[in-house]
Amino acid sequence: MSDIIQLLPDSVANQIAAGEVVQRPASAVKELLENAIDAGADRIQLLVKDAGKALIQVLDNGCGMSPTDARMCFERHATSKIKEAADLFAIRTKGFRGEAMASIAAIAQVELKTRRVEDELGTLVEIEGSTVQKQEPIACAAGTSISIKNLFYNTPARRNFLKSNSVELRHIIDEFQRVALAHPDLFFSLHHDGNELFHLPSTSLKQRIVHVFGAGYNQKLVPVSEETSIINIEGFVGKPEFAKKTRGEQFFFVNRRFIKDAYLNHAVASAFDEVLSRDSFPLYVLFIEIDPTQIDINVHPTKTEIKFQDEKAMYAIIRSAVKRSLGRYNIAPTLDFNQETGFSQMITQQSPEDIVAPSIRVNPNFNPFAASVESAPSRHHMGQSREKIEQDWSGIHEVLKSVSHQPTALNFGTEDEQIFTKAGEKQIVQLHQRFILSTIKSGCLLIDQQAAHERILYERFVQQLATKPGTSQQSLFPETVTLSATDAELVKELLPDIQALGFQIREFGNNAFVVEGVPADITSTASEVEVLEQLLEGFKNNQAALKLNKRDQLARTLAKNSAIKAGTNLNLEEMTALIDELFACEMPQVSISGKPIIVTFSLEELLQKFEK
Repeated sequence: MSDIIQLLPDSVANQIAAGEVVQRPASAVKELLENAIDAGADRIQLLVKDAGKALIQVLDNGCGMSPTDARMCFERHATSKIKEAADLFAIRTKGFRGEAMASIAAIAQVELKTRRVEDELGTLVEIEGSTVQKQEPIACAAGTSISIKNLFYNTPARRNFLKSNSVELRHIIDEFQRVALAHPDLFFSLHHDGNELFHLPSTSLKQRIVHVFGAGYNQKLVPVSEETSIINIEGFVGKPEFAKKTRGEQFFFVNRRFIKDAYLNHAVASAFDEVLSRDSFPLYVLFIEIDPTQIDINVHPTKTEIKFQDEKAMYAIIRSAVKRSLGRYNIAPTLDFNQETGFSQMITQQSPEDIVAPSIRVNPNFNPFAASVESAPSRHHMGQSREKIEQDWSGIHEVLKSVSHQPTALNFGTEDEQIFTKAGEKQIVQLHQRFILSTIKSGCLLIDQQAAHERILYERFVQQLATKPGTSQQSLFPETVTLSATDAELVKELLPDIQALGFQIREFGNNAFVVEGVPADITSTASEVEVLEQLLEGFKNNQAALKLNKRDQLARTLAKNSAIKAGTNLNLEEMTALIDELFACEMPQVSISGKPIIVTFSLEELLQKFEK
């Protein structure tokens, strides 16, 4: 039998490695930006076309490369960051494994222009599918410009798995934001199809957060700072009142490298236990500086996961630092055992002569018994009071008697075998402003008013999205809302469906939108802008939890936000209409969350409760 094991060609090995390193255009963006930072650039520009499918170009003013280095950077495991195994435990750079450029060159058409400051001419390298097409001297600016064209052109199966342009662009923006937040001292810009999405000058961390997420974040941030013998923590957390239902704006950086760690996320969340509900997630941008020998960053292909030697100490320090900052800025209650706050307001700047003891004034003619005698009621007055009370109670009995004969029932014209019958009047009562109790022939039923209204609105919105646009309630004064770049792209993607629901909204340029109307079915007292923000937040929350199509997620989100809430008082007419519309639904028994809407109690079940 002949030998069957053989070495893979380099081109095939690079394509296999590309499956781990380059999952989508955003993966290539991340690698190129990190290479530019490692090159010492302080000005980095990112240009994207067709959401990265047609072009990804990064220009930097870094150190550049020699002709030999320009060719070697596309070889597998070729890197300037490490020379021996011990270097793996002292890494402070972004890239180090030498697989990114080789993997990208295997699945795209790559053009590299680079020049060192001391060189007169630069180098041009063109590679297509791991094959060098051209290498020659060229006149170019100092630094490096690398262009990735037609990503996955030779792997059509991978290209077919890419999402829509709006989805892929949101992933690119996410990677860009992570790199930009990690280095506020560098200039970054992002252009997509000729439009500038970000222009981030060199500034402080707080201003970088404001530039990335919007001017409204300037009032939402609480600084965090802690220095220990194990780690140093710097950054900001958001105030509890600005927490969201999704984890979108949560960033951990270890030695300026973005990481994902559920254990550390829990440490921050536990610091908000007393001031935040469990279904809300705070904003935070936290930087951790730690000795590289205490961590292992080579545990994941995308280098977003890190192993710590002492995770419990990290957890305790982060939780304590965040909790202390919340208390220091009067966001959460705190105890300072080094100082008693009750003595902090004592008079310390006045001289002893200025301090006067309080004096007590006494009225020598005061007689406490005189006021009691004068105010005590006489027997005559007590008799009149008793007669008045009896008259009041007799009036109350008359009112109750008249109220008991008022019609509070509802007739439902359905057949005998159905829930409601023609004969008899059915009592309808609201319990604790949360449930609706109605009698039926065989007993009674209990309806959750919020779940019922959610089901009614959900089916109505689904029908509007499928057939015709919903009715809109015109705003007297249109409002303008400025969103983050990620949310703005999401609105653009969902705009036709949002308008079909009844929203009147149009683009206003630079991530801004004008809201001129909202669906007429919305009963919330929130403003038009708040309704739109709630819709986006709920959509992202459902998108993370449920694998549903866009229209179903929109209908589900808007129904939850627009339905009447528990604690809303309903009159007889409103309860009647709610019951009518509920039983006209296709699935009146089950809420959109999968829980029961109606609970039925038969007379036999009720009688058994009293026979025990």
